[in-house]
Amino acid sequence: MKEKEEERLKLLKEEERKIYESGKFELLCGIDEAGRGPLAGPVVVGAVIMPKDSMIEGVNDSKKVSEKKRDQLYDLITKEAIAYSVGIVDQVVIDNINILEATKKALTEAVSGLEVKPNVIMVDALNKIDTCGIPYISVIKGDAKIYSIACASIIAKVTRDRMMYEYDKIYPQYGFAKHKGYGTAFHINAIRENGLCMIHRKTFIKEDWLKKKI
Repeated sequence: MKEKEEERLKLLKEEERKIYESGKFELLCGIDEAGRGPLAGPVVVGAVIMPKDSMIEGVNDSKKVSEKKRDQLYDLITKEAIAYSVGIVDQVVIDNINILEATKKALTEAVSGLEVKPNVIMVDALNKIDTCGIPYISVIKGDAKIYSIACASIIAKVTRDRMMYEYDKIYPQYGFAKHKGYGTAFHINAIRENGLCMIHRKTFIKEDWLKKKI
């Protein structure tokens, strides 16, 4: 089992290995986001520079890891990281400039917040982004293919989930701790019963959801 996990991690690091062996770059930063799809709360982008030889057991696309395991991995990743940062853009800005532009804005904030500047960035799927002059490589489904992007996906997801737990304390009627703002049947019914709260993305809400549940 351990050998199988080591092999999986080696495959996850293969593209990074090629980049380092090219001799062009010394520090590689992985970037990914969490929260593009929910009806409420912010979009969060994680940026992380991991050591070249980092091989944290269990690192994977955050969607493929249980919440308990993500929390454990978050601690391991942030402890081992050369540098990490998050960019957070709230629902007001999302409504004003749209979710794609808000995600790009959060990405720029995350890059700007890195205490150590990378030589190259690998990002999950985004293009036409402001990376503060640092060259970037966009990888489709990068969170499942690139080790550093997977690490960034965990940082972004855990950061956002923890924010949604805090919002749940303020607005318990919506169940944010359970669904993290996504459009579950429970959440939509809660919107019908209670209307919108301050953290809802108004541009994501359909008009008929505001009608009372029959």
